[in-house]
Amino acid sequence: MRVHELAKQLGMSSKDLLDRIKQLGGDVKSHMSLIDEGILNLIQGRLNIIEKTDKSTGVKSGETPRKESSKTQRHDVRKEGRGQPTAAATLSKVADTQKVNADTKTDVSAVTVCETLPEEKLASRTVSIRFPITVGHLAHELNIRISELIKTFMGIGIFANVNQLLNEEIVYSVAAKLGVAIQKVEDEAEKIVKGKGEDTEDPAKLKPRPPVVTMMGHVDHGKTSLLDAIRKTNIAAKEAGSITQHIGAYGVEIPGKGHVTFLDTPGHEAFTAMRARGANVTDIVVLVVAADDGVMPQTVEAIDHAREAQCPIVVAINKIDLPTANPQKVMGGLQKLGLNPEEWGGKTICVKVSAKTGQGIDELLEMLLLQAEIMELKANPDRPAVGVVLEGHLSKGTGPVATVIIQKGTLKPGDMVVSGLCMGRVRALKNDRGKTVKQAGPSMAVEVIGLNSVPEAGDDFFVVDSEKIAREITEKRNLARREQDLRGVKKHLSLEDLYHRISEGNFKELKLIIKADVQGSMEALSQSLEKLSTDVCRLHVIHSNIGGVNDSDVMLAAASDAVIIGFHVKADSKATQLADKEGVDMRFYNIIYEACEDVRKAMEGLLEPTFKEVIEGKVSIRKIFKSSRIGTIGGGIVVKGRVVRQNPVRLIRNQIVIFEGKLASLRRFQDDVREVNEGYECGFSLEGFNDLQEGDILESYRMERIAAKL
Repeated sequence: MRVHELAKQLGMSSKDLLDRIKQLGGDVKSHMSLIDEGILNLIQGRLNIIEKTDKSTGVKSGETPRKESSKTQRHDVRKEGRGQPTAAATLSKVADTQKVNADTKTDVSAVTVCETLPEEKLASRTVSIRFPITVGHLAHELNIRISELIKTFMGIGIFANVNQLLNEEIVYSVAAKLGVAIQKVEDEAEKIVKGKGEDTEDPAKLKPRPPVVTMMGHVDHGKTSLLDAIRKTNIAAKEAGSITQHIGAYGVEIPGKGHVTFLDTPGHEAFTAMRARGANVTDIVVLVVAADDGVMPQTVEAIDHAREAQCPIVVAINKIDLPTANPQKVMGGLQKLGLNPEEWGGKTICVKVSAKTGQGIDELLEMLLLQAEIMELKANPDRPAVGVVLEGHLSKGTGPVATVIIQKGTLKPGDMVVSGLCMGRVRALKNDRGKTVKQAGPSMAVEVIGLNSVPEAGDDFFVVDSEKIAREITEKRNLARREQDLRGVKKHLSLEDLYHRISEGNFKELKLIIKADVQGSMEALSQSLEKLSTDVCRLHVIHSNIGGVNDSDVMLAAASDAVIIGFHVKADSKATQLADKEGVDMRFYNIIYEACEDVRKAMEGLLEPTFKEVIEGKVSIRKIFKSSRIGTIGGGIVVKGRVVRQNPVRLIRNQIVIFEGKLASLRRFQDDVREVNEGYECGFSLEGFNDLQEGDILESYRMERIAAKL
């Protein structure tokens, strides 16, 4: 607003208003000068405070006004009614107020019409708040106007509306800005989330529960056939039920002995994916190895996954009915991997089975029950249910359906449940045979109908007392998920932050996954890296194998917080995308001592910055010109990005790089240029290379320096 506009509204001359504004410290020169927003608010605020003092409270000018009701009408300086003081007289009071407070060293500018409490009182206040909280509710708790709170948010770079949920970090920041101390109130929802996994039950209430078993092993070693054999022998033949494959789990009753729950997962990939989300639902791993094939790469991988999950392993040596079967060879291979069979004086249970003839199936089930008895698996069924989601899907007839396995407690229809970002009241429960059940106890897998959306595999699942608590928990989780998406991928451990973690004293072990081109290199690299272990940090190779990095390696690294080291190998596209999504650190080397040196420097905090290649642009060569002075000149069009004169380039012919170097010249018509953008034609020549052909692709790139974050 300009001076003459405000003077007109106040009904006074521009000259008088100029004098008054200068007395208040405003920088104005003429009637056309713009009034600073702070001065304008100060004038309107002083007018409002003085009028309230004179008409309502009786407090003299210069005194701090008492707390006003939020319903008090603001004085409109544009209206002049009967009994109101003139603008000149009012501004004189403003100047007097400014002078009085200058003498008493009271900062009246801290008292604005938008605040209902003086700032000096705010500084000494402590406000108790439950999180998450909206902007509107926060303004109510802090006892200030919403508009003023939003202005404060904008002052710290946050743009929020009145209904937006706020996290703790933001609330603490704005409270510090306002001089208010925040005391977090832990609500019932937080206590439930924190205590859902704690075993605080009375030991007398704990009862034995069936084991949960996962089948793992190499491809074509008979995992599916063995599951079918177990089903036919113990379910179909004894009329104990049948399998619905999509449920992902089923139970096997052993007459007079007990019950075993099998997880029907596609091998170690799903096993590791669930463990990556914190879902350790498996009690025992059955490692299936073909007697005619022996230990294979995926067998080794399955063993590493099971060991990292700290699950006991029971080996099922399958296909012993074949003439080429050699169980002794299998046990010898297992012994080299640290699985010593009981038959040879070790501790690993090995059972010889045949999925085709049914030989050894009953013995395998008995061994599983024996292993479960040794583990003393127990749970309290007389408590609210807690479990893990195995899978979820959207059914056309029933809506969102979640397959869950109950870890403890008992789930019943009508229970209010929370699962990941989802919530709902259980409408129905179905078992692995597709029949409706009245309840589900520990180690039982059921389909749950009634959630408001489809949960993810590995999400937690637990019962709460009321819909209000369920809504609070899901609101907090959705807020946290949105913040995580805005901040980007949550990174796992990388070599850059290794030294920082060690120096903080909260890191004891660096886990590595090593993939190499040949066996000798893999063993040499593993041994060299493990020798770098110190008292502060131990290096542990949790998995090593031959071949490129695949998605299974990335999932294991994500689950174990490990770093992947590749030697003379690369990662496939699927693994690269998954590593970017999961935030897994992958590093590739061609020289062993470089890998060892990087790890050593990371441990010492000396890791050098890395460089990343960034493709700037591509030129498709359309025409070739010969010059006696310059040599061969390529004419083409920039089909992607831009070509920069000083950047290094490479020439590609039939997907093969035939030249890497620099541009000797870059021209647009007759002019030398620094760069050419996409869609424009250009001519160029290469330093020391003249074998250009039509159809070649010129690629311009740059090396981006990535600083180490220590």
